[in-house]
Amino acid sequence: MIARALRLRRPFEFERVRKQGRSWATPLVVMAVLPNDLEHNRYGFAVGRRIGKATARNRVKRWMREAVRHLHPRLRQGYDIVFIARGAVASPDVTYHQVFDAIATLTARAKLQTAAPAPPASGTRGTPE
Repeated sequence: MIARALRLRRPFEFERVRKQGRSWATPLVVMAVLPNDLEHNRYGFAVGRRIGKATARNRVKRWMREAVRHLHPRLRQGYDIVFIARGAVASPDVTYHQVFDAIATLTARAKLQTAAPAPPASGTRGTPE
């Protein structure tokens, strides 16, 4: 789990990153990044109602948080980063591993990675272990 100090929680924090930061996108996830003048990164996760009912939205948020938990030690620090789920992630064919790959791709494109990400453990149903 991502520690509370490493999370963006207030709407104005999300809005600031989205409006002033730079963004990158894949078909599953959008990532917005803004330097924060801190010693660590802070992360925010947004999943809109178009993704589905609460259980589907919560599953997608858990997947994104788990992917970031695995990637966090390999990322450059000092940024506010917001991940926004896109409508395609609602497809029943989408797995955790695809979400992990999308987030890893976005962090690589933004040049935030200091080392290659370790692939997630392989599960049988596409859920994090």
